[in-house]
Parts: sequence; C-alpha cells; structure tokens
Amino acid sequence: MANTALKTFSLTNDIIEVSPEDEIYRYNKDSQKKLDKEAPWSKDPKYFKKCRISAVALIKMVIHARSGVPYEIMGLMQGKVVGDAMVVMDSFALPVQGTETRVNAANEANEYMVQYIQGSEKVSRLENAVGWYHSHPGYGCWLSGIDVSTQMNNQKYTDPFVAVVIDPNRTISAGKVDIGAFRTYPENYKPEGGSSSEYQSIPLSKIEDFGVHADQYYPLEVEIFKSSLDTELLGLLWNKYWVNTLSQSPLISNREYAVSQLNDLQLKLAKAQSTVASTRPVLPILKEDADATSKVLKDAKKKEDSQLTKSVRDSTKIAIEAQHGLISQVLKDVIFSIRPGADPTASLSRVDEVIETTTALS
Repeated sequence: MANTALKTFSLTNDIIEVSPEDEIYRYNKDSQKKLDKEAPWSKDPKYFKKCRISAVALIKMVIHARSGVPYEIMGLMQGKVVGDAMVVMDSFALPVQGTETRVNAANEANEYMVQYIQGSEKVSRLENAVGWYHSHPGYGCWLSGIDVSTQMNNQKYTDPFVAVVIDPNRTISAGKVDIGAFRTYPENYKPEGGSSSEYQSIPLSKIEDFGVHADQYYPLEVEIFKSSLDTELLGLLWNKYWVNTLSQSPLISNREYAVSQLNDLQLKLAKAQSTVASTRPVLPILKEDADATSKVLKDAKKKEDSQLTKSVRDSTKIAIEAQHGLISQVLKDVIFSIRPGADPTASLSRVDEVIETTTALS
C-alpha cells in the first residue's frame, strides 16, 4: 500500500538546504535539558514561530496519509526544539482506526507509542516526541474541535508539542504537499485582534467547525529541510518511481476528490444565491431610521459579497487545478509521443505554447 501511495506523490515543496556540516542533526543533550527546564513556551503562548520538518519524515507522513484515503490517519513525530522552532527529525504511524471525519488514539495506540519511544531510547536515539500528525482528506489543513482538545491535552502534559495536519487529496491535485502546523492557546486565552490566516477552501459541511475553533490555535511557518544523505536517498527513490510519476495523472487518480469539490461548490453557490437580496422597490424610509437602515443594508451587502467572493475563489482554485492536470498531460504527449522522422522543432514550439498558456492561466 505504501508503494502505491508513493507512486502518486511527488515532493515539490521548496526545500531549504542545510549547511554541509548538517548542524541541525547534531543533538546537544545538555542544552535540551536546560531549555526544557526554562520552558520559555510556558510564558509566551506564541513562543514557537516555525516547524521545521525533515524531508524523509515528510515523505513518510504523506505516504501514510495517502494510504488511508478516504479515512483519517494518525502518527507521532520525534525531534527537538531549536530556538523558536519545533524540529521534526522522524515520524512513525500509529495503529489507529480512523473514520472519514475524525481520528483519535485509543489505549492500544498509546501502548504502541510508549513501546516505540522506549525502543528508540534503547538504540540511543535521543529525539523526544515533539508532536502528532493526522490527515484531513479533502478538507484542508486546520484543527477541528476534537483536534483542538487533543492538542490542548498534549501541550498541558507533554509540552513542547505541535500538531501537524496533511491533506493527501489536495497534495495530489496541487502537486505539492498541503500541510499545516499548529499550536493551541492556553484555556481562556484570547489572542489580541483575533486570528488572522489566509483564506482556505473549506467544504460546506466543515465550515461551522472550522469557524468556531479558529481563535483557539495559531499556525506555525512550515519549512522542509534535508541532509546530504537525504539528498542521496531522495535521488534513489526518484530513480525508482519517476516512470510511475510521469505515467499517472492527478485527474484520474484523484477524480473522486475533484467530483466532491464540484459538488461542494454547487452547494455553496446555491446557498449564496438564496442570500442575495431580490430586486424589489425600496419602501420609503423615515429620516431618523435612515442611518440604522443604511448600516443594516451595508452589513447584508458585505455578507453577500463575502459568500460570493469565497465561491469565486473556490471555483478559480478548482479550475486552476484541472487546467494544470490537463496541461501536464499535453506536455507529456508532446515530449514522449514524437513520431519517428517528425520535426523536433515543431514539438518544442508546442511545448513553448503550453508553457505560455500555463503562465497566463496562473
């Protein structure tokens, strides 16, 4: 199952090259103990700013997430703290039976987790458990109410701890890993100015859960790094699976997700349409009620524009993903279907045309 998942996955996120000495892989036990004793994250709710993840650990998480579709999966991450960054060095899957909407660790998973960490200590692996990851197949990277509760408990008893969410369906469609890292605020803590995050295309069935808990956590900047040895390992993996990657299309392997996106967009447009005010003659308004009525109309107009704007963004995102899938197929056909005796310059000109079209659409 892991091999099948890897065949449909290509790591195209920006990767930060580490120094030749691979300093990030050095582990200073004394400094880690000192940092744990000081625990600066307990004084500042937003102490951690970044989550740096090893490329190999990321591949393991994405393969695990893809193998569980359409169900959620769950795993644990090992690493350390470096300054204001949570550094994930490795990850491992947990024997958790998830559903299409939630995943939670039971006693069996907790026992497996403890045994795995104890086994790591026996073979002189110094990294601690620094977080957990799970998947949201097709509905984006954020924390639900259950996820917030789980992360709050983890930060209460095993801090420092980070929650990572991966969307395997959007990863395939977008051509890069759709991932998010989050930390929750302490109980009864109110962030200044509320939460400010980039717009996400959330399915209609999940919007309420997404909005209710949005102020209880904040996102960390995610960076991917690799060592010189990881570079060799990734090269070997690419040499084995590049044919499968080129021969497959996200439009086919991920068509169920594409259909669900279109169905969700139709529901959102229908909901937006029902809220748009009909064009009826305006009744006369008393002068003293003019200001109050004007404010109500402005608020209603803003709500209408918001719903319609979000629907337009969703439709644009779906169209771009479909266009990229079609363009990749055209490029493959142009490059690999040159007939014997055909003029290669004609094929190159077709490639240039496709590239120009891609640039214009983006």
